[in-house]
Amino acid sequence: MSMSPGWYLRRLSRMEPREVGGRMGDAVRRRRWRSAPPDCPAVSGARFTAALPAGTISEVPADAAKRLVAEADRLLTGQARYFGVNRDDLVEPDWWYDPKTGRRAPWGYAFDVPYRNEDAVGDIKQIWELSRHQHLTVLAAAYAITGQERYAERVAAHLRSWWAENPPLRGVHWVSGIELGIRLLSWVWIRRLLDGWPGAAGLFEDNPAALQQIWHHQRWLAAFPSRGSSANNHVIAEAAGQFAASCAFAWFPSSARWRADALRSLDRQLRGNTFLSGLNRELATEYHGLVLELGLAALAEADAARVPVPATVRLVLLRMTDALAAIVDSRLRPPRQGDADDGHGLVVDGAGTDRWGSLLATGDAVFGRLDWWPEVTGTDVRTPLLAALIRPYAKPGTGPTVRRPASRPAHFADAGMTILRGPGEIWCRCDGGPHGFLSIAAHAHADALSVEVRHEGVDVLADPGTYCYHGQPEWRQYFRSTLGHNTLELDEADQSVSGGPFLWTRHARSRVLDVDAADEGVARWCAEHDGYGPSAHRRRVELTGRELRVVDEIRGGRRAARLAFHLGPAVAAELVGNRAELTWTKDGADRSAVLDLPEQLTWRAHRGETDPPLGWYSAGFGRKEPATTLIGSGPSPAGEFTTVLRFHG
Repeated sequence: MSMSPGWYLRRLSRMEPREVGGRMGDAVRRRRWRSAPPDCPAVSGARFTAALPAGTISEVPADAAKRLVAEADRLLTGQARYFGVNRDDLVEPDWWYDPKTGRRAPWGYAFDVPYRNEDAVGDIKQIWELSRHQHLTVLAAAYAITGQERYAERVAAHLRSWWAENPPLRGVHWVSGIELGIRLLSWVWIRRLLDGWPGAAGLFEDNPAALQQIWHHQRWLAAFPSRGSSANNHVIAEAAGQFAASCAFAWFPSSARWRADALRSLDRQLRGNTFLSGLNRELATEYHGLVLELGLAALAEADAARVPVPATVRLVLLRMTDALAAIVDSRLRPPRQGDADDGHGLVVDGAGTDRWGSLLATGDAVFGRLDWWPEVTGTDVRTPLLAALIRPYAKPGTGPTVRRPASRPAHFADAGMTILRGPGEIWCRCDGGPHGFLSIAAHAHADALSVEVRHEGVDVLADPGTYCYHGQPEWRQYFRSTLGHNTLELDEADQSVSGGPFLWTRHARSRVLDVDAADEGVARWCAEHDGYGPSAHRRRVELTGRELRVVDEIRGGRRAARLAFHLGPAVAAELVGNRAELTWTKDGADRSAVLDLPEQLTWRAHRGETDPPLGWYSAGFGRKEPATTLIGSGPSPAGEFTTVLRFHG
């Protein structure tokens, strides 16, 4: 997918003058940088001093270590899986190859590479992911745990290969700042985890190629930060990577300046990207996880290097952790809201490790769990590693005393998110918040007033997910559309207007009118949005015991309406008239519910349709599977129309 002139005009219209000026300066700098890049300044006597404290590795739980080593052994055979695509060619990888399309990205000056054009480059996510070098942090962690040099030697071979084949400013891996930032963070941890290996210094501080790469990555990040309407999770990754490298690899004349600038940016952007309630402003839950991982990793580097950080950095990360503990369901699954691309800040764990449980375990170690937090029963490698470096928040002098929630929050007013809970592990998310973050709302979906319902952690009324970003515009459009969510569509149009795959030119405005999210009795929520002006869509949700009632109303004129309810992939449905009998299995036991749909609409079940797409669920980026979607169509009903979901005992 290449961008049309119209897209560039729409994108420009979402920028403030200051951002336009900054981007013009970037364009001039890119032209100037076309000439041969400079060599990094001479470095002498460089030493790595940010090693793990003695005894840290012994704190890694045995089962987490076992999962990690199994993953590392699979990587040694050249096997991995990225975004639903299996690879077996990673013993000596082609860093520019996309296994999904079979294409190879072209060589050339980085800023000339048309990375959004899948026909010319391939699937850029497939190409970029391997070069985040998070498979190498796994191998390095396996070396730290086992002492077996075969893991370290594979890491060294891959790094030397990558550095040789990706010289500064040449090729697709020098295009995006988030990639450079995460790669730097990986290199810091690789060096740390290989510290006991005799070849570690020769691979990093005594290696001119490594020094050249580390210096140029930081030079790039200092020159081309994400700006204005693009200052979302990308700028956090850029600042975190720059800060981590300038702490752990403080070997260059510019290191102190890079470190100070990155810390200021990290502090400012963490605050800017996070509501006071602790939820991420992009309202895309996976990016909440990514930003929290990046922030914790950056904090670890600060404390390891004894670099003071503003109290607001720890405070934001504390609030993010408490918010995460508040919104997960009984099985520690957070909402499936907004975009999700399986991005991680730091990977040192094997397959089967629960990401969200790991973050809460780290939060417990660093900030201390509150009484209402859910119990984390799983283990991970990352928590003891980070906890060994980060000073516990509760120690005197590590930050101001803050008031944390005395009980589990259910309503996050600034983010417009409300969690209703009922018996039998019923969990319901109601969305009455902003459309997205900043003027382009890049990772938002047109999902105002949508609901997401689970029973014992199983998606019953599901958010279908994301599936893809580039290269498949009809699928990108479907998964972020109003019809692709459990809400109401009018006149076959989205509530918000899309200007491209990461651009919204008009944002529906929602407001929550009433909330009573008590854990006992009747939990209520009511909100409306103006995305279909002059009409307004108002929705009321009530959870009473095991019954969920959704009441919709369209105010201001009759319109063609489609009301969608997307079932999770585990749920089978038998639709007769306006009643759907739902069945699924959980932990070997049969479960069931009945869904009574508004009789004013005509109901049909859709599953796995492609022209146009309808009836799909994406469990992760690049993956999709058929799932049942129930669509009610007809003229918008007069007055209220009601949907009732009853869970059987």
